[in-house]
Amino acid sequence: MHITENQSLQSYNSFGVAAKARYFTVIKYDDDVAELVKWLKQHPLLPYLLVGGGSNLLFTKDYQGLVIHIALTGKQVVAEDTESTYIRAAAGENWHGFVLWSIAQGYAGLENLSLIPGTVGAAPVQNIGAYGVELTDCFFQLEAVDLQTGKMRVFDHAACEFAYRDSYFKSVAHGGYLIVSVTFRLLKKPQWKMHYADIARQLGNQVPTAQRISTIVISIRQSKLPDPAVLGNAGSFFKNPLVEKQTWLLLRASFQDMPAYEQLDKRYKLPAAWLIDQCHWKGYQQGDAGVYAKHALVLVNHGTATGEELWLLAQQIIDSVQEKFGITLEPEPSVIN
Repeated sequence: MHITENQSLQSYNSFGVAAKARYFTVIKYDDDVAELVKWLKQHPLLPYLLVGGGSNLLFTKDYQGLVIHIALTGKQVVAEDTESTYIRAAAGENWHGFVLWSIAQGYAGLENLSLIPGTVGAAPVQNIGAYGVELTDCFFQLEAVDLQTGKMRVFDHAACEFAYRDSYFKSVAHGGYLIVSVTFRLLKKPQWKMHYADIARQLGNQVPTAQRISTIVISIRQSKLPDPAVLGNAGSFFKNPLVEKQTWLLLRASFQDMPAYEQLDKRYKLPAAWLIDQCHWKGYQQGDAGVYAKHALVLVNHGTATGEELWLLAQQIIDSVQEKFGITLEPEPSVIN
């Protein structure tokens, strides 16, 4: 394990924000994990931050601790039974690359999650989701190292405490475990999720396949979301808020065209993009910090915006939605300050 000092983080966050880490290291091999645990024990007061693809982070200033970039690689089929195939991928694998690989091997289940930025190890932390599928739907287990003790632990589905864009690793044990690998359970008899209008329309009368649905999802995402390599962003910046039925009924009385989607727990999910759109933020620009012209959920860096400028814009959006609707939006990315 090699540690550098005053490392630029600009290429390690998809916003492309200029920030530095006091210390920085890359974890490529299993031995690096063991060395990392020893190093952290020798520096007990130093904060540290685990980073995968950097697609779910906003640095508002330099990080005065150790940034740990997870670059473990490898993927393979590890088991199968009459109903499912089990595939394990290392935490540093690119998520979209892993999805395409699984489809190329003839496996279905991850196609709706195509083109989501980030790494395999970060996916369960955020419980990523898109177009009717969440990671929890195809998750089997993961292996993670306790960074206090160095012991490996296997987390099954229940232990991960998945919720909407949340998990045990995000809300309870934030930074306490380094995820080493994730194992997915992919059904041999696919359960296609095609109820989203854009997917159904583009699929038409074609027989659904993982490849076809993946291609459609990629096309939809590219038409709506900017490429971080071209325009710095972290995808959807805000979670879709969940409200109780009574709150939804009160809102509907005042805003009759407000869309909402009833959830299994009888709460209602409100599209954050619609709420922000009603406050006229789409396409807004404040210096180099802005809101994407095609999607109100996406904050973008038009060039040299700082993390502080992007976070200020986010707070202004939160305040305006709160004032108009009485709803407090929550950011999806981790704001590092």
